[in-house]
Amino acid sequence: MTTLLDSYAKCGDLPSARKVFDEMPVRDVATWNALLAGLAQGTEPDLALALFHRLAGSYRELLPREEPNEVTVVAALSACAQLGALQDGLGVHDFARKIGTANNVRVCNSLIDMYSKCGSLSRALEVFHSMKLEDRTLVSYNATIQALSTHGHGADALKLFDEMPSWIEPDEVTYLAVLGGCNHAGLVNDGRRVFDSMRVPPNMKHYGTVVDLLGRAGHLDEAHDMIMRMPFPADIVLWQTMLGAAKMHGNVELAELAATKLAELGSNVDGDYVLLSNVYASKAWWADVGRVRDAMRSNDVRKVPGFSYTEIDGVMHKFINGDKEHHRWREIYRALDDIVSRISELGYEPETSNVLHDIGEEEKQHALCYHSEKLAIAFGLISTPPGETIRVIKNLRICGDCHVVAKLISKAYGRAIIIRDRARFHQFEDGQCSCRDYW
Repeated sequence: MTTLLDSYAKCGDLPSARKVFDEMPVRDVATWNALLAGLAQGTEPDLALALFHRLAGSYRELLPREEPNEVTVVAALSACAQLGALQDGLGVHDFARKIGTANNVRVCNSLIDMYSKCGSLSRALEVFHSMKLEDRTLVSYNATIQALSTHGHGADALKLFDEMPSWIEPDEVTYLAVLGGCNHAGLVNDGRRVFDSMRVPPNMKHYGTVVDLLGRAGHLDEAHDMIMRMPFPADIVLWQTMLGAAKMHGNVELAELAATKLAELGSNVDGDYVLLSNVYASKAWWADVGRVRDAMRSNDVRKVPGFSYTEIDGVMHKFINGDKEHHRWREIYRALDDIVSRISELGYEPETSNVLHDIGEEEKQHALCYHSEKLAIAFGLISTPPGETIRVIKNLRICGDCHVVAKLISKAYGRAIIIRDRARFHQFEDGQCSCRDYW
């Protein structure tokens, strides 16, 4: 039965896996681990955590002749990492100590990943440095380099990469992590050096990261040449990267080329249109801005819904843009009104250029005000004591307006705010961001 459950879980058929689990009269640790891993690695990390808590709270009764093991812990840590659930992650770490698996190499590697993805870089590094040199594996280095990179410590990520022991050979994950660190920190020459010295064939993600690095730094011709010289056709993500760089530097010709390529590849998301429209708007080419808006309407452009999570007292709270589903939404909206009032005194002006809808300026400001990360931050402010860090996980890249607002909130309210978006971490303190506005 455990084999059947495991097969269902690995195939992504989680309802069938749970049905087999529920119908089993006797379950051993392998059974629990199979369902835990399936839920954690699938689409149900919250259910994985609930199952873990059920097991951890009564494992002596549920497993009278066995104990949970490192596989149990790794699955639970994976669920915490996906959700950004730091308090749950700390609890799983304590449980690992209790059952004697905290120093297991696989557990340590998972702890590094979990703490990093939950916004606690210091704890991730503490775990890495607690490991004996001979116990560290390639996964240990990959997880730690990735942690440093996504938290904006590109130089430290590069240093750790250069210090990797000679008996550990970097793989494609290693190179992607260190190139990402160079990208987030603007280390162009180091990024070139790492890419040119790769001892594995670069894939689309490696090229994409270097194109992003070059594009952000203004080396648009070099970035475009790299795309043209790749041994395979560029995908949608790569041309979106090029479009973003063209928008950043106001290059109309390259923006139009990237937009054309995206259309040819079938991309139909609102972000592409927003970037192209902003390029035209920066040149005051309003007829072209109108043409982009018309194209959005005629093409029935798909908008990727934005949502954010924040953890309060061990409970994950989810917000979507304009959310009124939360049971405290009225308090949250009042808090946002207070936030806008206070940060306006510090010079805040809404960045409405990213709202590409045929609506008035006031409506654009209203649309910006209720982005999911703003709702999550406001909820954090009214739900935690003064001085406590607010942590937010977002599924999309943070927009420019939310980035400005988070900086100003950190100054006006004296709060540290950590936001994990699709690409990296932003740590806001006293009006500044760890990305140094290079994102």
